[in-house]
Amino acid sequence: MFSHGWPLSSDSWEAQMLFLASQGYRVVAHDRRGHGRSSQPWDGNDMDHYADDLAAVIQALDLKGATLVGFSTGGGEVARYIGRHGTSRVKKAVLVSAVPPLMLQTADNPGGLPIEVFDGIRKASIDNRSQLYLDIASGPFYGYNRPGAKPSQGLIQSFWAQGMQAGHKNTYDSIAAFSATDFRADLKKFDVPTLVIHGDDDQIVPLDLSGKASAALVRNAELIVYPGAPHGITDTHKDRLNQDLLDFLRK
Repeated sequence: MFSHGWPLSSDSWEAQMLFLASQGYRVVAHDRRGHGRSSQPWDGNDMDHYADDLAAVIQALDLKGATLVGFSTGGGEVARYIGRHGTSRVKKAVLVSAVPPLMLQTADNPGGLPIEVFDGIRKASIDNRSQLYLDIASGPFYGYNRPGAKPSQGLIQSFWAQGMQAGHKNTYDSIAAFSATDFRADLKKFDVPTLVIHGDDDQIVPLDLSGKASAALVRNAELIVYPGAPHGITDTHKDRLNQDLLDFLRK
């Protein structure tokens, strides 16, 4: 069961879904409220609602023994789902480039990112969100701003198209959801085998702030760090990620 990142849709998981389905696994991904092909409600663009929406999908499909895989904001969704709904239907969990435990700098999270960072994203979203998505995709998301990088216009356009399919209000509210939600208590409720995968050149969700910290909070979590990898490893490192997911599912 795949939970996607901001401001994307379930399409962002297509490489993993095609691969794992070809290996005989049932794969399910939803478009978060306000994103992709989902409706665009004015209210409820927060992690509690995201988690409850995920629970509704899992319940409706009567999924059991599911492995929940969350990328970036979707990792927060998975964490909050387990925090609110437990693991009775969950066999394993995977956090990929995920935002937990807490991105925002606070008194008890001094290593977090200052509020000005997220206020800047909010301002850019209001000013010209189309340009914001192009700038993110053509720069730090895939590491295309690094020396020697070879940008893929296809990936940049795919990111932009998915973002523009989402609702303006929904993606704006979601900035607070992914940055200011505290998942530390949720992570401590994980009681299933958990894999944390993160790139050490993630410019969007820094490794030390997120992947390493989450792995330290989840009991017996396994951490895999991809050297030199950016945030968007579902595309830039899809072959390695696919194999790591398959290996974890087969354990």
